[in-house]
Amino acid sequence: GRRLEAVLASRSEANAVFDILAVLQSEDQEEFQEAVRTCSRLFGALLERGELFVGQLPSEEMVMTGSQGATRKYKVWMRHRYHSCCNRLGELLGHPSFQVKELALSALMKFVQLEGAHPLEKSKWEGNYLFPRELFKLVVGGLLSPEEDQSLLLSQFREYLDYDDTRYHTMQAAVDAVARVTGQHPEVPPTFWNNAFTLLSAVSLPRREPTVSSFYVKRAELWDTWKVAHLKEHRRVFQAMWLSFLKHKLPLSLYKKVLLIVHDAILPQLAQPTLMIDFLTRACDLGGALSLLALNGLFILIHKHNLEYPDFYRKLYGLLDPSVFHVKYRARFFHLADLFLSSSHLPAYLVAAFAKRLARLALTAPPEALLMVLPFICNLLRRHPACRVLVHRPHGPELDADPYDPGEEDPAQSRALESSLWELQALQRHYHPEVSKAASVINQALSMPEVSIAPLLELTAYEIFERDLKKKGPEPVPLEFIPAQGLLGRPGELCAQHFTLS
Repeated sequence: GRRLEAVLASRSEANAVFDILAVLQSEDQEEFQEAVRTCSRLFGALLERGELFVGQLPSEEMVMTGSQGATRKYKVWMRHRYHSCCNRLGELLGHPSFQVKELALSALMKFVQLEGAHPLEKSKWEGNYLFPRELFKLVVGGLLSPEEDQSLLLSQFREYLDYDDTRYHTMQAAVDAVARVTGQHPEVPPTFWNNAFTLLSAVSLPRREPTVSSFYVKRAELWDTWKVAHLKEHRRVFQAMWLSFLKHKLPLSLYKKVLLIVHDAILPQLAQPTLMIDFLTRACDLGGALSLLALNGLFILIHKHNLEYPDFYRKLYGLLDPSVFHVKYRARFFHLADLFLSSSHLPAYLVAAFAKRLARLALTAPPEALLMVLPFICNLLRRHPACRVLVHRPHGPELDADPYDPGEEDPAQSRALESSLWELQALQRHYHPEVSKAASVINQALSMPEVSIAPLLELTAYEIFERDLKKKGPEPVPLEFIPAQGLLGRPGELCAQHFTLS
């Protein structure tokens, strides 16, 4: 405290800054934290008072040995100390103690705000937008550590992303950090990718242009020439940020996290959403849940942005296998499949192929899946009357001559429309009465309103079992047609002829 007051009171005490900076290397936790607070107050005050050199910073040695005035030498010297402090605080973002990291982040962001308001570079023209980019890159670089999990610190940093200028420069700095780390490491550690995703997924753009006016660095006025003041520029940088991240080979767990948010948090905010096609098609080839989630993104590009992707329904058809009823993403799969097949303009052969494939898989599906998939198939028939021939083909082929080819990957070549849904008739003899009832719906004319499958998507075997236990039967079932009169009192009872109860 005394050193701080001395440095601020007199330039002749400037060397005390070395003592303050030295404590930043201390092992003692309390001393350490106090030194961070002291540096924050010291250089914050110097920035506000304009006592740091402004402009292209010359080397310290050249200035000290030169013939410049004492004030210039002081300002250059103090600016070098300020840089040393910022670099050390940047290192502390990787400190084992969260309190230290939090304190260092708070101090650095205070410097960002003050340096933005009192720039250390000269304005080239009136209205020139100045922001401490290098200092801010140091902050974002520390947050995107390749070695340290920074998820907790990143959650603290989220509050700064509410400001339009810090969000804009965070996106730019993230692009630089990804390029730097991937250039330095032949095999990028998963920790870096997780940190990067945590930061990128926290960035959310405003929906309307007039909302780009909340700045962390206080400005006397906003100039229309500033890129940071335009939502269009924010969308462009947002797109560059995500594309720079997604072009790399990511861990499979991250593919899933990205694909879960791509349809509502990424695609709507991109300047050119169709540029996501490479990432989505690559994810689509990974199989399983990732393929399904990627198809969701592709579906949005096809319907909202007129993207051509002829293999879309072929890929979806390929995901239909016996395991689809047993995986944990079953509910999401059928929710999305219902969405993808909702259009009444799909060709009949395609819908017939999906109905037939699902019916064939239903033969070995558990009851909880059947209670969802049977209404799903009936909904397909309701949407596409041309497919009702599948449940009413009086002169069709015999069962052993079913023309449908279950091994065919292309639904157009599967010959499903020439077949029939005999599987549904077989399921009418299912051991579970509710399944039998659901399969019997095709025996009558299908009602026009569709059956909502939403309540059935999460149905489990446990729920069905509990439901069956709670069912109340009708009146008690009589097991004897002659009423009993006492233990041995029935007419013609053989025991009553030889024994009596007394």
